[in-house]
Amino acid sequence: MELELDSKAPTERTAPSAAWNTASRVLKYSVVRLVSLFVTVVIGIYLTIMIANMGGYVDKMMIAEIQERVTVQVAKNPANKTMDPATKARITEVQIQNEIKRLKLDQPLAVRTTRFLKNALTLNLGRAMFLTSDSGSRSIRAIILERIPYTLLLMGTSELILFFSTLYLALALSRSYGSFWDKLVIALSPTSAVPPWFFGIFLILIFAAALRLLPFGGVIDAPVPQDFSARALSVLKHLILPASALIISSFFLSIYNWRTFFLIYSSEDYVEMAKAKGLPSRDVESRYILRPTLPTIITSFALLLIGLWTGAIITETVFQWPGLGRTTYKAIGLYDTPVIVGTTIIYAYLLAITVFLLDFIYALVDPRVKIGSGESPQ
Repeated sequence: MELELDSKAPTERTAPSAAWNTASRVLKYSVVRLVSLFVTVVIGIYLTIMIANMGGYVDKMMIAEIQERVTVQVAKNPANKTMDPATKARITEVQIQNEIKRLKLDQPLAVRTTRFLKNALTLNLGRAMFLTSDSGSRSIRAIILERIPYTLLLMGTSELILFFSTLYLALALSRSYGSFWDKLVIALSPTSAVPPWFFGIFLILIFAAALRLLPFGGVIDAPVPQDFSARALSVLKHLILPASALIISSFFLSIYNWRTFFLIYSSEDYVEMAKAKGLPSRDVESRYILRPTLPTIITSFALLLIGLWTGAIITETVFQWPGLGRTTYKAIGLYDTPVIVGTTIIYAYLLAITVFLLDFIYALVDPRVKIGSGESPQ
């Protein structure tokens, strides 16, 4: 009896010990991963601040703009017309210095960029320098919340259609390697080297200028229809051309990439074995081709979702689509650093969170993956 108890004791202690080891390993990995991702975000945002500020050149431009604006205001003030030039110059200089101090442009660049970085990391986005929302607010939060629905509508519609349609067609093409349609997709894949805004210009020339079937741009007809269904149809009509440009620009190359990816996995020995056993083609595709490629498909889909945030900068501008991409384009042109940094920090956080969660999703869909384990999958 004593021998049996001694033999069972290690077994009873093994399960809690294994669970504790797994939990501690996952916790340690999560902490290290989060810290490394946060450091990456900090470096990326600081570089964005420096680039958007052009190493301090934008600050010099702002100071020059303040000097010009204040000088004109003092000169146009009727109360200053009888003032002697020396007094007028002294008042002008005082107002210029007050404005520079108000904007904290008199502080060293390192101090201002560090404060800017701290505010960005805490999502204290502040106010834009030049851009305003439709309501007239300069709050960056208000500007982003006002523009992001339009970007999600355009990018979400086009990217989701592109992802699922090309995935389905690529899987179908992988079954018919060397066929006419397969060769056609290969021949047309170089068309994806053309940016979407270029296709957009041609679509505008054909369907808006020549055929007059669709509008040139914008998001809704003017005056705005009163009925909800009429407004929805109007938005849909304006959505067709920019969404089509985004889809066409990546359609054939995306099919080609996924088709090549599926062909690599379909030539594996276990796939040939499954076919030799007489399994239906659908079972072979779902269990032996799609399942091993699921981590890659999930990664592509996750990065697509957070990519919706950035918008299509030039395409939205060409179609006058009032989304976040067009707002970013305006901010770049006006050197509106707070708006550029505000959109970038949110995208950086979304990217870091997605990368972190993907590691756990891989462990759920692929039993070969172990969180925090340095061993290669068996």
